[in-house]
Amino acid sequence: MTRQARLAALVVLTLALAAGFTFVPPVPQWPEYHGFADRRACLGLPNCLDTASNVLFVLAGAWGLHVLLGTTLRPVFLDARERLPYALFFLAVVLIGLASAYYHLAPDNTRLAWDRAAMALAFMAWFAALFAERVGVKAGLMLLAPLCAAGLGAVFYWSWSETQGAGDLRPWLLIQLMLILLVPLLLWLYPPRYSRGHDMLAVVGLYLVALLLDLGDRTVFALTDGLVGGHALKHLVAALAAGFIARHLCHRRRA
Repeated sequence: MTRQARLAALVVLTLALAAGFTFVPPVPQWPEYHGFADRRACLGLPNCLDTASNVLFVLAGAWGLHVLLGTTLRPVFLDARERLPYALFFLAVVLIGLASAYYHLAPDNTRLAWDRAAMALAFMAWFAALFAERVGVKAGLMLLAPLCAAGLGAVFYWSWSETQGAGDLRPWLLIQLMLILLVPLLLWLYPPRYSRGHDMLAVVGLYLVALLLDLGDRTVFALTDGLVGGHALKHLVAALAAGFIARHLCHRRRA
């Protein structure tokens, strides 16, 4: 497959997904979303496990920044510019921990917007990093700012739509679906410049598990006899995914 054909496949899938979502009616944030299964407080901390588990994101993001910027375990980069989207990704992971903890202290749509904004930055920075590695460094860096702007725009469009009484999650759902579908396609279409490319498929898999745990929040809480809810486990698995990216950078080599 030619380079132009590979790029066309990515563009066609992106446009097809975006066009498909225009036929989906607006998706409001369901009112019970903020009613998580585990509402226990501990040591004066509201929603204790859902709040405290966000420290895992801070640790994963801090470790990733240490890997990138520290003097030991420095990863291989064929072009030093490739560090930029990864640095933004790990910074965004730290912000996820802070914003999500802020949200869980008193869950509402306003606080949730900050949580999702940090998530959007992480999603888009990671995709730009992979695009830079597979398609081209210049192309990946050129996409970084527009992708981040699109991700933030999706979140703040949803937040604004809620204030208008007609909430619409479609753009937020779209960027997550695009990430889940485009990353495997990108890895399949373009040859690797580094080893351990399969690690990135594992990251997508972990994120899917995290989403399932979130959807099954109450089921998990019931199955564990009230020990832990699915949402706190979602934080654990999603933080593991971020940490797995840092581990990947530590262990990969030139392909």
